[in-house]
Amino acid sequence: MARSQQVTTSVDTVVSRLRALDASLPARDGVAVFNRVYLAVTEAVDRRIDTGGFTDARAATTLDVRFAERYLAAVDAVDDGRRAPACWRPLFQFRRHPGVRPLQFALAGINAHIGHDLALAVVDSCRALRCEPADLEDEFDRVGDLLVSLEERVREELMPGPDLLQIADPLTHLLGSWSLERAREATWSAARALWALRGLPDVAEAFTERLDAAVGFAGRMLLTPLP
Repeated sequence: MARSQQVTTSVDTVVSRLRALDASLPARDGVAVFNRVYLAVTEAVDRRIDTGGFTDARAATTLDVRFAERYLAAVDAVDDGRRAPACWRPLFQFRRHPGVRPLQFALAGINAHIGHDLALAVVDSCRALRCEPADLEDEFDRVGDLLVSLEERVREELMPGPDLLQIADPLTHLLGSWSLERAREATWSAARALWALRGLPDVAEAFTERLDAAVGFAGRMLLTPLP
């Protein structure tokens, strides 16, 4: 498998950008809540790359950077007065809603980034590295494992303690309907489908639009204001 193209942005550069966002946003802002979560993930990936935790460090770097660029492009679009992808719009629209809890913001961002951006990042990486999705599966799985462990920590830290025991609480019901593991499995299938459709640009574009809209719909449900 030929891997000749270089990654022009490093993971350290991505981390610096995420830290700058963290410093510039109010702590309670919904985008800031997700950004803190994503910063922790990206720092963990960076450490694992530096310590040889990925079989192919170049592939892992490419996937991580292409992945991050999707989120940062959405942030830039909103800052410039343009529309973000449909998957990100609910988070930006509800980012200051007083009835949405921090855990909802975090998971809505994870939903957008995993459900939509990661599939496109796999395709972007395959094109950059001139490889097949199967060649990136190990890196995809390792990044996914970090996300799953982080999601568990996020739920523990941001879920109000008593709600864990109150099965009638609306937040418990709402968040119980979404699973990062299922989202990750769906994303891998979507990435493979998009790669298979690369020779049919009109079909691939329609598929991407439907994926974007579906993930955005799920994000809107996750951000349902609660009493």
